[in-house]
Amino acid sequence: MYIHAVSHYLPSQVISNEHFTELNGLSSEWIIERTGIEERRKAAPGENTNTMTLDVVRALQAKTDLSTVDLIVGATYTPYDTIVSLAHEAQHELGIADIPVVSISTACSSFINAVEVVEGYFALNKATRALVIVSEHNTAYNNDKDTVSGHLWGDGAAAMLVTKERQSDSDFEIKALLTGGAAHTAKATTAVVMKPIDGGVVMPFGRDVFINACQYMPKASLQVLERCGLTLEDVDYVLPHQANLRISRNVMNTLNLPEEKLISNIQRYGNTGCAGCGIALSEQWDTFKKGEHIVITVFGGGYSYGAMLIEA
Repeated sequence: MYIHAVSHYLPSQVISNEHFTELNGLSSEWIIERTGIEERRKAAPGENTNTMTLDVVRALQAKTDLSTVDLIVGATYTPYDTIVSLAHEAQHELGIADIPVVSISTACSSFINAVEVVEGYFALNKATRALVIVSEHNTAYNNDKDTVSGHLWGDGAAAMLVTKERQSDSDFEIKALLTGGAAHTAKATTAVVMKPIDGGVVMPFGRDVFINACQYMPKASLQVLERCGLTLEDVDYVLPHQANLRISRNVMNTLNLPEEKLISNIQRYGNTGCAGCGIALSEQWDTFKKGEHIVITVFGGGYSYGAMLIEA
């Protein structure tokens, strides 16, 4: 599989740490020390998961032809409409008839799970050109006054065209990917939850999330490298789920890789859920050099996890 093009969208409104200082007394220094977040983006009134999908698809259309897409996979855990999914919204925008349209949610791991769905369709010869969209409207479900996790969240979206065959020399090859679930662990189903009709997003056991993320993201990274016969010496960059800068640094330390190889945007955007890795990949796309290896590794609520190795 190959990534032919990628795009991202970010709302224009910037929410600084000072907002939370005024609201609940959390200092900017305290937030930065514990999360790395300096500011985040918030969707404007009238913006939502589906509208951001349209924005990011239009941005991708400006880069490549989407008229022959034969599969759309959308991913989010913050839906605007639980019937008309963001994937349906994208199909409606593109006007492509009679193709599979799939929506999934594995919390913050959904980006790689969406690509894995594409892999399955390709393997069964049911599609050859897939549009993958990840979009999160975290602030719609968030309580800013929550001093535990209210300051973590940001909004944004990303999209990419994934093809079965190489389209150009500039395509990135998806060398391998894997996903898994660790919901067998004690606090997996209670550590971080989002119940739309029962209080929104809360994180009562953030420490447990931290411990498991720091365990599973390095583990998955090593497994995906092993599948390709590669080692850590072959890794040029690591792009972890943008949940917490301390988690990202812990992952790099566990892998014994220098921080110069870490790709991070949480400082500017906060935790943008499953869209975070896609946004960062889009931002960095033009800076990668031919032959470089990038490991994308994720961990999400419900304790889903995964990793993907791509080669520029």
